[in-house]
Amino acid sequence: MKRFTAVSAAAVIVGLAVGAAGCGKYSFSSLRARKAYLEANDLYRAQDWRQAAERYEVAAANDPTLPGVHFFLGNSYDNLYKPGRPDDPENQAFIEKAIQNYQKSAESDTDPLMRQRAMEYLVAAYGPDKLNDPSQQEPIVKRLIAASPNEPTNYFALSKIYQDAGRYEEAEQALLKAKEVKPNDPTVYTTLSQFYNSQGDFERTMEPLQQAANLTPDNPQGFHLVATYYEEKVRKDHRLPPAQAKEYIQKAIEAEDKALSLNPDYTDALIYKNILLRHQARLETDRDRQAALIKEADQLRDKAMELNRKKATGQGTGSR
Repeated sequence: MKRFTAVSAAAVIVGLAVGAAGCGKYSFSSLRARKAYLEANDLYRAQDWRQAAERYEVAAANDPTLPGVHFFLGNSYDNLYKPGRPDDPENQAFIEKAIQNYQKSAESDTDPLMRQRAMEYLVAAYGPDKLNDPSQQEPIVKRLIAASPNEPTNYFALSKIYQDAGRYEEAEQALLKAKEVKPNDPTVYTTLSQFYNSQGDFERTMEPLQQAANLTPDNPQGFHLVATYYEEKVRKDHRLPPAQAKEYIQKAIEAEDKALSLNPDYTDALIYKNILLRHQARLETDRDRQAALIKEADQLRDKAMELNRKKATGQGTGSR
């Protein structure tokens, strides 16, 4: 998980200032909390995590209702934590304090977005790079899903937990649920494709990948991605029958032709089509046809090289 940006912290400060302008009197404790909070936000932006945590602690102790105070306190401790030091008591205390404050934010913050972020960071805290406790992750992600049932990234997170645990049927079901709630989101299909690819199921890999490309018909990158998967399969799977290899090569060329129809100067597509034509020539028995394919491949390669040369010298924009 990425930490909150300075822009996010600044937004909280603005919200605090607006709230302060609308209120009359503050207690000494409340004023102390706001002063510490503003100081902590400045330290947070400067990535001085230790000092930021100290000031957020003061703010939270004097006014635990400040917007996001527990999240930013937890995130400051999270940034102080260094993975791979299980025997360092201070280091372990950092991640424990991060979790405690993320939990407080998830349970009590008035901003739904802040509660969502807190739960996301809780999931990460129990992930393989930190405490590596997936049993703690699953219920948190399910809470995220309950709070935002139409957000596909929550199902992606649940699927990843199941994959790491070897629960592949449940992992697939989580991704299919993501597709159900967001059927027009290309990311749903590319994520499902990656899952099937990790399972070694090539045919099921390609179906959602093609669907993702079709959902953005004006984007050549989606069609190029389809072609790269076919090319890799042909290049690496030496057990493929020649007829099957030819079919995959043809589908890949069709995908690159679609990409190039959208952007004729798309250098990656030019380079891959050049490679695909050479694969096709390798399987061709007719000498004249083979020579024609190599000639076309050379032309595509030369065009891609020229476009890259112009891009390097500032004479053109190259590929998208």
